[in-house]
Amino acid sequence: MYRASPKDGIAWVTGASTGIGRAVALELVRRGWRVAVSARGADLLRSLAEEAKALGGVVDVYPGDVTDRAAMASVVADIEAKSGAISLALLNAGGFFPDPRGEFVGENFRATMRLNSDGALNCLEPVLPPMQARKRGQIVVVSSVAGYGGLPTAASYCMAKAGVIAMCESLKILLERAGISIQVVCPGYVKTPLSDKAKGPKPFMIPVDDAARRMCDGFERGGFEISFPKRLAWFLKIMNRLPYPAYFWLQSLGVSRFS
Repeated sequence: MYRASPKDGIAWVTGASTGIGRAVALELVRRGWRVAVSARGADLLRSLAEEAKALGGVVDVYPGDVTDRAAMASVVADIEAKSGAISLALLNAGGFFPDPRGEFVGENFRATMRLNSDGALNCLEPVLPPMQARKRGQIVVVSSVAGYGGLPTAASYCMAKAGVIAMCESLKILLERAGISIQVVCPGYVKTPLSDKAKGPKPFMIPVDDAARRMCDGFERGGFEISFPKRLAWFLKIMNRLPYPAYFWLQSLGVSRFS
């Protein structure tokens, strides 16, 4: 499995203005990477670049919305032309649009899919060809432990993140034959603005800098999945292997609120 290093090129991080993306970008800088960052919030990206400069590193700012296919194609072309070859791509941009409790709002599902599923596709489409031409590259897509199975109160998010996992599983062998590694990240609760929106218990929540270190360790270590915290990830994996009667019974006890 190919594992990218700073000598091979640069890292590209989407959704880098806040949360996990921002923390990972800074952690990559600490590990010697030159990093290109993208998000809609240009001002936040520029402040990230200043923070990286104080660490002695370089972060190049390329604002863009992952839901805009043409914009992502332009961003990747600009990065490759101005900053260097992308050897590590972290497709991190994501989020969800929760329904009011007890209601079903179809547009919230569509918006969640556009951001998480279409957003990943809009980044994969332009970043793959130059990696294929070089016959090497490492792509990491952020999903969630919520993608392991359907959970009440998070239907749209579960649907989008399950699709991301399945996509990466389907692409793995095909891409590795072309010299490109693909990984999926399945975090539990991480202290970010996104998790602040979630209601109810947030078991085993970890600080965002801890999550960034675990992710970067996973990039270097290799393997298909990077998941944390393990207590939550393995519990949900086991729960989703149960027969449906047992699975739904556990959900009825409120276990679904833990993901």
